[in-house]
Amino acid sequence: MAGKSEGGRQEGGRAGGTKLNLGDVAAPGTLGTGEAICPDCQGSGKLDNAPCPNCGGSGKVIAGLAGG
Repeated sequence: MAGKSEGGRQEGGRAGGTKLNLGDVAAPGTLGTGEAICPDCQGSGKLDNAPCPNCGGSGKVIAGLAGG
């Protein structure tokens, strides 16, 4: 069911039509987050000649920033 929240994420995407990938901890632009290289594909966007499921093939994930 599109729009159903599960664990703080929305299934079927979020407002604006951009969906979160498995490796994203928050939506782009969320305070305290930034882009990072995907740890699964090391930024290539591919695993086993297929799009990386962690980053959706972009090579980047949205990660929390350390600091206080």
